[in-house]
Amino acid sequence: MEYENVILEKQDNIGILYINRPKAMNALNTATVREISKAIDEVKENDEIKVLIVTGAGDKSFVAGADILGFIGMPPADARFLSDEGEQAFRKFDVLEKPVIAAVNGFALGGGCELAMACDIRLASENAVFGLPEVSLGVIPGYGGTQRLARLVGEGRAKELAFTAGTINADEAYRIGLVNHVYPAAELMDQARKLAKKIMNNAPKSVAYTKLAIGQGLQGDLDSGLRIESNFFGLCMATEDQKEGCQAFAEKRKPQFKGK
Repeated sequence: MEYENVILEKQDNIGILYINRPKAMNALNTATVREISKAIDEVKENDEIKVLIVTGAGDKSFVAGADILGFIGMPPADARFLSDEGEQAFRKFDVLEKPVIAAVNGFALGGGCELAMACDIRLASENAVFGLPEVSLGVIPGYGGTQRLARLVGEGRAKELAFTAGTINADEAYRIGLVNHVYPAAELMDQARKLAKKIMNNAPKSVAYTKLAIGQGLQGDLDSGLRIESNFFGLCMATEDQKEGCQAFAEKRKPQFKGK
């Protein structure tokens, strides 16, 4: 599929999605959000892609927010539709049965921070900057930021960051648990690929079911989550990879998973 605002590549079994609007610091406009949504659909249907990495084109910005000028004069009904469209696009990362790694290579503000938070794992370069500046513009985070940030870093820290419209650097993002690791900018993509390959050593169905169990479990109470876990554990027993994994363990050899 041809895209104007994103680039989707495949390297071995790793998909790499670049947000590609360097003249606009990779800021999200409606067309870019729609292309992200289509790219996720393409990744979902491509059995050769086992893990997806999301990053920004260039070395200055992951995604530096949304297209603010487009907010001027926007009717409330249109704004609600805009928010819903972005939320639904980013929601596709949650239900994609493949791990998604954000390689945050610079500014991740507003919609960029929300895009990173929609991914499963976040890696940051040392020059990364995170923030939700929406209240300084008279709006609120509209692509899931009010919901995901508190789930990741806790209610108090989320409210402070969102209420003040402040920014934090990569080290602070790591300290509060917003990102998993911080690397020198020159090493970021290599480290993201290294992590992707480490994930791909394991049974694809098991990784997918683990992702879904964690995500679905977080939506309810512990007892509901435990039932979800048991259901996915049972589903694993119907896979060829489970049989191969246990047999390989018994034979003291490396398993050869096929994703079936």
